[in-house]
Amino acid sequence: MTPNQTTVKPLFLLLFTLITSALTAQPEANYDETKVPKFSVPDPLVTFGGEAITDSQQWEEKRKLEIYQFFEKQIYGKVPALLDEYSFKVIEQDNNALGGKAQRKQIAVGIKKNNRSLNFNILLYLPIGNENAPVFLGYNFHGNHTVTDDPNVIITEAWNENNEDLKIRNNKATEASRGVRMNRWAIDKMLDKGYGIATVYYGEIDPDKNDFSDGLHSLFYEEGQTKPKTNEWGSIAAWAYGLSRAMDYLENDTNISNVIVFGHSRLGKAALWAGATDLRFAGVIGNDSGCGGAALSKRKFGETIGQINTSFPHWFSESFKKYSNKEEMLPVDQHELLALIAPRPLYVASAVEDEWADPKGEFLSAQYATKVYELYDKKGISSTDVQEVNHPIKQTLAYHMRSGKHDVTDYDWDQYIAWAETFAK
Repeated sequence: MTPNQTTVKPLFLLLFTLITSALTAQPEANYDETKVPKFSVPDPLVTFGGEAITDSQQWEEKRKLEIYQFFEKQIYGKVPALLDEYSFKVIEQDNNALGGKAQRKQIAVGIKKNNRSLNFNILLYLPIGNENAPVFLGYNFHGNHTVTDDPNVIITEAWNENNEDLKIRNNKATEASRGVRMNRWAIDKMLDKGYGIATVYYGEIDPDKNDFSDGLHSLFYEEGQTKPKTNEWGSIAAWAYGLSRAMDYLENDTNISNVIVFGHSRLGKAALWAGATDLRFAGVIGNDSGCGGAALSKRKFGETIGQINTSFPHWFSESFKKYSNKEEMLPVDQHELLALIAPRPLYVASAVEDEWADPKGEFLSAQYATKVYELYDKKGISSTDVQEVNHPIKQTLAYHMRSGKHDVTDYDWDQYIAWAETFAK
């Protein structure tokens, strides 16, 4: 051993660590409009080859598919194969739930692929007296039992992210967490207005952690595979897929007329992608969905592609990582995700204090998507509309920015229910 060998190796490791940290470090989030870079918004009505789209038929035949395929392969990731088997069973039912206000059903859904299986539960409340009810379908973050204090709702056994405020410990839900998220689900208001509510714990589809060894993905692996391929689905696409499997049951329930898919935050991203991939959803709601949801990526305001791919590397396809801190290279932006939902009703919502999700970027995205809705003679957010706090714009493509922070509130549900009564029933 030479005299300086013991010092050279630690210095080399230190240098390597510093270089690696510098390469992977993310710029601080920008909350200053004067620092938003100049960017070009891709025109949804001009194909990648430069051809102008002038009517809905051209959109459907030429433009919609190429945009969809880009999002599918380069952003959210492609579902690798068809299921082998799907089943459902009503495991509990009460026709006098919630003080006689609702029928409650709990449905066990089973899916199988490659001799592997996954099960999840749907909690469904339908209003008594409305035998053909529209239903809001959405994921919850910690278990079906958290959205209501109904003592008969089954407690999930799936892995759960710890949250002391919500009494989730040791990655396991217990009776202590029953009803802790009632504030985000205006169930009584929905039922009183003749709407049903269906919800699923998203962790039963794919646990929200950077581990592809469990959850939905693992059912589809080929021999020796341990994670999705480069252009295959991340967790957001898996959650969207789960919403469609819930829809498989709901569309066959004779007491349901149609289904509006809803999601908040990361689950808002999943709801928007579910709406784009599954035409059976009669309407779509993205609440505070932000980066990778409704917000424009090229603005680089609040959360960016680089930050979301670093913090949550499992959410998107591996191919999306090449756009980290390189948003200008994207040939699409999120307004074109919204456009894929046209002409069905779509509601984009923001909160004024939720700068991380870029409320202005969500508003502009809805505005830029409007020209596609107009091909179908549907109204959206016009170029003269102004983003104002607590002043909803309720067209087929609707928008509001409420006061407050990143959350789902009664104000949000009041708007969604009133909008749905006009556009989605």
